[in-house]
Amino acid sequence: MSRTETSAQDNDSKTFLGFWIYLMTDCILFASLFATYAVLHKNTFGGEGAHELFSMPFVLAETLILLTSSFTSGLALLAAHRGNKNQVLAWLLVTFVLGLSFLTLEVTEFRSLFYEGNSWERSGFLSAFFTLVGTHGLHITAGLMWMAVLGWRVLRLGLPSVNVKRLTMLSMFWHFLDVVWIFIFTIVYLMGEIGL
Repeated sequence: MSRTETSAQDNDSKTFLGFWIYLMTDCILFASLFATYAVLHKNTFGGEGAHELFSMPFVLAETLILLTSSFTSGLALLAAHRGNKNQVLAWLLVTFVLGLSFLTLEVTEFRSLFYEGNSWERSGFLSAFFTLVGTHGLHITAGLMWMAVLGWRVLRLGLPSVNVKRLTMLSMFWHFLDVVWIFIFTIVYLMGEIGL
């Protein structure tokens, strides 16, 4: 192995290590938001709780859309490792549309709650809910922007190793958001539905 290849491998290792450290800090952020929600989820200030406010079929649709987008982002990464630019672009587009659909449903839910008088100002429960789910939504938005920029780069420049590396990190980020959503679905919606 030449010195240049060794240096490139070292840079890749540092990049991935740095990205893993970023994901771990995001884990800490979400863990603190989950802890806050756990403390405040019964503080409804005389208003409705999770069981009355959330529609499980609606949330299940959101969940299925986001999990499908995780699958399609994995297919984009596999296509990148095969060097198939057109498949990468196609799967990125599908992932983007699914992610945008999820975000639209989330904003629709927020809007509906707000217009029914259940904004973040109503109770500690709703403040914790909007903060936790809204932070996840902001991460989804950042992921969609990243996906759009990366798709444009792949369209323009193809699949050099730097784009494959960026696609790998995007896929890790997207899978991380799916894992966070599974916890949100379980702790906020599912446990709220059964009254825990």
